[in-house]
Amino acid sequence: MVDKGGPTDPKGLIFEAYRIDNIIKSDCRTIFLDWALSLPDGKDPIDSISILLKEYADMPLNHPMTRVLREGLERVGQPRRRGGWRSRQRK
Repeated sequence: MVDKGGPTDPKGLIFEAYRIDNIIKSDCRTIFLDWALSLPDGKDPIDSISILLKEYADMPLNHPMTRVLREGLERVGQPRRRGGWRSRQRK
């Protein structure tokens, strides 16, 4: 069983999200954003999300927070595009 708080979820946001009855995906996204913005500098979000998914592996796969965590893991790992047509105009 997962305890509230801890190094990966010190504010207990993810812990509480899994305990809210009838929580919806948009609420989970808001909680996830708050959790992500609370990560200490230098803390790898991919590692942290992976740890959370392992900690909550006993939760249903269709739980909205599990889906949001999986999406977060996929999106954080994707490279971001830098620059664009405006940055090329200034050269």
